[in-house]
Amino acid sequence: MSQTVDRALSILPLLAEGPADLGQVADRLGVHKSTALRLLRTLHEHGLVYRQSDQRYRLGARLFALAQEAMENLDIREIAHPHLARLNEACGHTVHLAVYEEGEVLYIDKVESRYPVRMYSRIGKPVAITVAAVAKLLLADLPEPERRALTDKLDYPLYTPRSTPNAEAFREELATVREQGWATDLGGHEESINCVAAPIRGADGRVVAAMSVSAPNVVVTAEELLTLLPQVRRTADAISGEYSGRTPVTDPTKDRA
Repeated sequence: MSQTVDRALSILPLLAEGPADLGQVADRLGVHKSTALRLLRTLHEHGLVYRQSDQRYRLGARLFALAQEAMENLDIREIAHPHLARLNEACGHTVHLAVYEEGEVLYIDKVESRYPVRMYSRIGKPVAITVAAVAKLLLADLPEPERRALTDKLDYPLYTPRSTPNAEAFREELATVREQGWATDLGGHEESINCVAAPIRGADGRVVAAMSVSAPNVVVTAEELLTLLPQVRRTADAISGEYSGRTPVTDPTKDRA
């Protein structure tokens, strides 16, 4: 039975490459045409493959519907939280998770610092979109026309001397963030608070969320916080892997050899 299931599932990535006839499927599986036909018929009955008028097979609409339903039911916060908690336990600093929704970047999870000095941030509260590290990652991944339209209409409050001053400067920074794959806020919102962030990506490679580690400079300097960037990126990669269905093989909070 397990061999039959394995063979049937092996047909799906073959058809993802494009339509294939019975002979091609049989050759790829290394089985007789009668066996391949039996597997294809079963998959066809469940709507996972479709037989075209030219007798070739392609992926069925039911497969796409199942994938869409699964994606809609994924809760990024539920998946990410254990990883955020482990990172917080390892470094001791505040860890945030944020998403982009309708022109705003919102915190959807937070694990508090173990230190007495706490950050004033709340789940559900919009971030300072022109300076926050998580916002830079989420906006940098937007399609260029949408990114330009959004940056043109934003206000650019000067929270500190390090705040982003205007749309042109912001777009330049977003281009850098998009290229390097990580972001910082080094005193851009509050002079005493620094932050490093990394993107969480879906199966299609698009950024679905961003996570960050933040700390006041009375606890750790900006330079010291930046040394956590590899750990932050590994944690984000682990969340991305789980969200996309790829299982992480190592604890992302541990340094790699």
